[in-house]
Amino acid sequence: MKNVSMLIGGEQVQARNGATFERRNPLDGEVATRAPAATVEDAVAAVDAAAAAFPVWSALGPSERRALLTKAAHALEAKADAFAAAMAAETGASSIWAGFNVHLAAAGLIEAAALTTQVAGELIPSDVPGSLAMGVRQPAGVVLGIAPWNAPVILAVRAIALPLACGNTVVLKGSEICPATHGLIIEAMQEAGLPRGTVNFVTNAPADAARIVDAMIEHPHVRRVNFTGSTRVGRLIAETCARHLKPSVLELGGKAPLVVLDDADIGAAVNAAVFGAFANSGQICMSTERIIVDESIADAFVDQLAARARALPLGDPRKGPVVLGSVVDMSTVERCNALIDDALAKGATLVCGGKSETTLMPATLLDRVTPDMRIYHDESFGPVKAIVRVSGEEAAIACANDNEYGLSSAVFSRDTARALNVAKRIESGICHVNGPTVHDEAQMPFGGVKASGFGRFGGKAGIAEFTDLRWITLQTTPRHYPF
Repeated sequence: MKNVSMLIGGEQVQARNGATFERRNPLDGEVATRAPAATVEDAVAAVDAAAAAFPVWSALGPSERRALLTKAAHALEAKADAFAAAMAAETGASSIWAGFNVHLAAAGLIEAAALTTQVAGELIPSDVPGSLAMGVRQPAGVVLGIAPWNAPVILAVRAIALPLACGNTVVLKGSEICPATHGLIIEAMQEAGLPRGTVNFVTNAPADAARIVDAMIEHPHVRRVNFTGSTRVGRLIAETCARHLKPSVLELGGKAPLVVLDDADIGAAVNAAVFGAFANSGQICMSTERIIVDESIADAFVDQLAARARALPLGDPRKGPVVLGSVVDMSTVERCNALIDDALAKGATLVCGGKSETTLMPATLLDRVTPDMRIYHDESFGPVKAIVRVSGEEAAIACANDNEYGLSSAVFSRDTARALNVAKRIESGICHVNGPTVHDEAQMPFGGVKASGFGRFGGKAGIAEFTDLRWITLQTTPRHYPF
């Protein structure tokens, strides 16, 4: 078991009232982590510490911020083994997924470091003689980042790296499901030597989450909020931010379609589908949730996909390398089992896998899924995936858009111009032609549309989210006034 501390104003602390909560391993129920159950007063203190640190951090030159973020990236990479152990214990994740998380999170810090010199404005022509008009980007202030458990290193680093690069200070609210994993990120930031209070870390018991989050959003020093997680919780956070007129960036649920047109390279599409559907047991916001395949090639595609899915190694990630580790808890198992029962009762075909009695769930494919089945619309967020057969390009596009979500998507065709035109018509923030739905790079504008949220993480789009754009003028000659 690992004991975790919060970080407030550069000091490792426990909750003021001494309260703690436990996170248990999803496979055997053993206590994996004990962490502080923050009070509202702790949460307010974390924001106060970030606000006190803001003048110092925002005044640092870009090269100094870049050097510190680069050090943090290297410190993070050095903890790869610790991250793998923590993720296996807290969420049941495989070592492959943990390694990918550390690699991409470190790249995110490096990219954020590079962007410190890209926080640029512009000169704007003015109609007033002698007026030098500028659009100037400045740090917003304290940024509250709320990160989930499923890609815990990538998404927690994303919540804080670019805000820091822009000159903001941050409070990271760790996930109740993986406090030790998120705590390792904070350790790396501390080891890099960031000034006291620049990064603060709060953990809370599950029952206290709403009170803690509300208290921080309401705090007058919090100027931006970013959240990655479910659409249900995202709506609540958006409502709270709206009441207090706080800008937010929300990356929420997904039901990513992978469209396989009749002229697709079947082997390439199968490779992308296997990776996109079953990486981290399908517990990724970008996971391939709907495999939409033209009926003219569907039999060949499904045969190859099923063969690959059946061969994926499944097991306890603490005992050796696997692709499919444990899902996060039994509620995932129950949800996925219910989706399977519903689909089969309404005429779907079970191609491989099936229901599970433990959190070790096999790769499962349901063929001939139709709109009256729950799995057609509902996010499984597990290793249970729907195959929908369609006739023609227009039907494929209609199916891809027949959902409330719009985060990631993919299109496969040997005719790249055709595929690009299809991609333009899919309602999603992200679309990959001849690539998997699961794809992330720190410099890209990452985010969704519809019920998948709004705002963008990454690159210059992220700079726009985490800075204030100010209009500043300098009058260089005497100005004429009408009276």
